[in-house]
Amino acid sequence: MSSKHGRPGASRQVEGHFARKRFGQNFLTDESVIAAIVNAFGPAPGQNVVEIGPGLGALTRELLSRLGRVQVVELDRDLATALPIRLLNEGELVVHQADALKFDFRTLSRGPHDLRIIGNLPYNISTPILFHLLEQADAIADMTFMLQKEVVERMVAAPGNGDYGRLSVMLQVKCEVEWLLDVPPEAFSPPPKVDSAVVRLRPHTTPRYNCKDEKRLQSLLTTAFNMRRKTLRNALKGQGSAEQFEAAGIDLGLRPEEVDVATWVRLGNLLGQGDSNE
Repeated sequence: MSSKHGRPGASRQVEGHFARKRFGQNFLTDESVIAAIVNAFGPAPGQNVVEIGPGLGALTRELLSRLGRVQVVELDRDLATALPIRLLNEGELVVHQADALKFDFRTLSRGPHDLRIIGNLPYNISTPILFHLLEQADAIADMTFMLQKEVVERMVAAPGNGDYGRLSVMLQVKCEVEWLLDVPPEAFSPPPKVDSAVVRLRPHTTPRYNCKDEKRLQSLLTTAFNMRRKTLRNALKGQGSAEQFEAAGIDLGLRPEEVDVATWVRLGNLLGQGDSNE
């Protein structure tokens, strides 16, 4: 597993591979952290596991020892080519040299909610990848990712917390989100300049919230949280009528971070319905 969180220093050679700045590569090397991540993930033989960003294969090797077969998606062509050689005789390794942001993970699934996905997500594109995967949530059982710690703080944040925002709401609409463990910079080579954390997302097999228009909800959240210090009365000015806000049970004196997920969904549905009637 290669971590891609923050801006690493100068390029550094790790096990014959130079960590590349353009990919933000910091390779996980701490054996105890690797074991802790895999134990938290809990792989079992027969499961359909896909690793994103295997890097030098430290985590991949441990997964292969427990599963016998693992698929990986790796953007770096050199790493994708070298990995089967590095892990020769470790188990059945299927390498997809591709950009995870564009990859169709459904093609790897054997049925609904079949895929277990694990890996690191580059900090600068972590949110787009999360949303890309959630568009394919019907094929995914769960996702366990190592991310920059501050991103995980936003993912798990509850209403009333300063980290609560668009990412918190959209992820929690689709998934159960669980913070698993922290990972210090010293666990990597070269060490990143930020702390990391591991988080698990379990897509709801039965929708917990009846969100009728996710794009409309995202747009609404973006508008509101761009003015998070203002009350909803000002942040959502022009977004809907007083009657719609009243029907959704919205207190316009609240700030965006004080509104819970269920209420955001109700509001998004009502305002989206208003759009369709225009």
